[in-house]
Amino acid sequence: MNESRDQLADLVRGFRAGLFAELRRGRRFVRADATPRVLRGDGVAHAEPLGIVAAADPHPTAGGLEALRVELGDCQRCRLCEQRQHIVFGIGNPVAELMFVGEAPGRDEDLQGEPFVGKAGQLLTRMIGAMGLTREAVYICNIVKCRPPNNRDPAPDEIAQCEPFLVRQIELIAPRLIVALGGFAAKTLIGTETGITRLRGKWHEYQGVPLMPTFHPAYLLRNPEGKRPVWNDLQAVMAEMDRLGLPRTR
Repeated sequence: MNESRDQLADLVRGFRAGLFAELRRGRRFVRADATPRVLRGDGVAHAEPLGIVAAADPHPTAGGLEALRVELGDCQRCRLCEQRQHIVFGIGNPVAELMFVGEAPGRDEDLQGEPFVGKAGQLLTRMIGAMGLTREAVYICNIVKCRPPNNRDPAPDEIAQCEPFLVRQIELIAPRLIVALGGFAAKTLIGTETGITRLRGKWHEYQGVPLMPTFHPAYLLRNPEGKRPVWNDLQAVMAEMDRLGLPRTR
């Protein structure tokens, strides 16, 4: 009897863990016997019994990201707004298992409004391809959403203004793994002042999500000798993806 009760408790815990994982991704469920009200064109809420358990929205995270971008608006929260051309919010799969976080947009990103499209971005695209993935399969964003003048380092107050939007992006996407590109991304997410050289190559955590810090692609353009350590870091990420059963195109 006790053994059966323990088995039942294990099943319940497994079901709850799976349900919470789906909810964390923003998936909403309705009861099989529920009678939802649907607002039609006439403005009247009509009853429509579903009769099955179903997800109310197959891609709720995309809508959540759109709402977050609307909330960010024409951001004037810090002085970076004074010289920027475009806010660079983020791009990629809204339910990505793997997320890349850099530090700030550069000139090309500022002009196009998309992260990692310049020379460093082209290198990142090749790095992602070497992992057997595409840009469309992952999600890419930065700590701050506007270009610092002359590509200077983002200031602490600028990071503080942007960080809540990054936190919400990560919550909505709910990645299984994060790669932090460069020191500012790594230190912001991990909450440390330790430099990237000491941080990289070791697993850390962000809100329970495994996080691998590595050198920024822009650093690799100036220091090609860093490509080998970065490839070692990405191989560790690939190994963890395989261990977790996350799909990769081979």
